[in-house]
Amino acid sequence: MAGMGSIYSFSMSAPQPPTLDSQAAHRWASRRIESSPWLHNEVARRMVERLKWVILKPERWIHWEPLRSGLCAQDLIAQAYPKASCWARVAHPESLSYLQQLWRAPLWHPKRWIASWSSSVTLAYGKQPPHAWAQMLWANMSLHLVADPAALIRDWHSALSEDGFLMFSCLGPDTLRELRQLYQDLGWPAPAHEFTDMHDWGDMLVQAGFAEPVMDMERIELTFETPERLLQELRELGRNFHIKRFGSLRGRRWLRQLHDALGQQFRRSGEEAESGLKLTFEIVYGHAFKPTPKIRMSQKTEVPVQDLKSMLRRNKPASPKP
Repeated sequence: MAGMGSIYSFSMSAPQPPTLDSQAAHRWASRRIESSPWLHNEVARRMVERLKWVILKPERWIHWEPLRSGLCAQDLIAQAYPKASCWARVAHPESLSYLQQLWRAPLWHPKRWIASWSSSVTLAYGKQPPHAWAQMLWANMSLHLVADPAALIRDWHSALSEDGFLMFSCLGPDTLRELRQLYQDLGWPAPAHEFTDMHDWGDMLVQAGFAEPVMDMERIELTFETPERLLQELRELGRNFHIKRFGSLRGRRWLRQLHDALGQQFRRSGEEAESGLKLTFEIVYGHAFKPTPKIRMSQKTEVPVQDLKSMLRRNKPASPKP
């Protein structure tokens, strides 16, 4: 595993996710699931570790797509902020009842005797978060599957109160580099769409109104004993959403060819006998604050009502002491 970090410098270009089939990605995001992929839970744990560097202790926070983002985060964040209320946004209507059952503590459970975090969770299907409600918005492993991430980041900005902060992660460009090379050698279309670079994510944060964005990344290498196990893991993480992917279903002969090619690739590199089949996942982390709004004066200045109310409250003089 290798990592790097940087304070972000702003540039004006912020491209959409390249080569993403938005309709296919939307269908995938709308599927019902009842568990989180292992990788998403692992990344969530690593994100939670970063909360110790944040001074602000939120009283209200938003969990964006908790089933896909890694369910372990709900418990870990509740332990970090036991008195905080949570607003959880889910993509599938059946996920509402599933999460309600999952988070409802049984009568014999200690959570019934102590203050239970599950009672402070509001579940919402397909709705936008309340305006300026949260002091933290948590979005793990979701942005790389969004057709218009810049618009979503603006929605997140709107959902945060002043000095609130955003924590997110997603896949980066080096993800599946071994599989991409194999498909290229075989003359096949790419196995996945291209993922956005962390500096472009920083562009979008700044353009949405966030301040002090910090972007960093790490590469996680997963090893698999067999090609079958490797492909099983990929199916849990998603599908191929490249706009130029294979136009029809592949048959058994093609699948055998893929299995053989995976084995041959790692035998040539001498890695299979030692540690199994390796796949690289680049994880991009982002963190940014929502600053106090400022008025930019010109011949004609327009100020959103919410920003004006916020500035009036902030500049209200203190009551004189008797």
